[in-house]
Amino acid sequence: MEHTHESTPRHIAHSFRDAFAGLFTVWSEERNFRVQVVAAVLVGIAMFSLGFDYLETAIVIFAIVLVLTTEVVNTAFEDAMNKIEPHHDPLVGRIKDIAAGAVILSVIGAVVIGILVFGHHFFLFR
Repeated sequence: MEHTHESTPRHIAHSFRDAFAGLFTVWSEERNFRVQVVAAVLVGIAMFSLGFDYLETAIVIFAIVLVLTTEVVNTAFEDAMNKIEPHHDPLVGRIKDIAAGAVILSVIGAVVIGILVFGHHFFLFR
């Protein structure tokens, strides 16, 4: 069955609206996401001030987007698990912990990238 309405400008606009509504929800409800966004803005200012080249900028932006994306996905997992099982359940707790682990891994990776790239600008790694 072909769904021709899925590629209409109106449908695309609704999809973008829904996606941004989801991001706004995460911004409104998740303190960690707000902290990560503020950190990303500060990193962006520092990158601009230090004159990062295109490759350094791309690498750091990738790390930032990865952290923010994993935080959004973690929030979606938590909300889904809370809806499926509103009471304490060990398996649900394990699933939430695993999703949170993905956030921690992305943060650790971003910190390592930050140390390497920013360290280069501060003559730590030459």
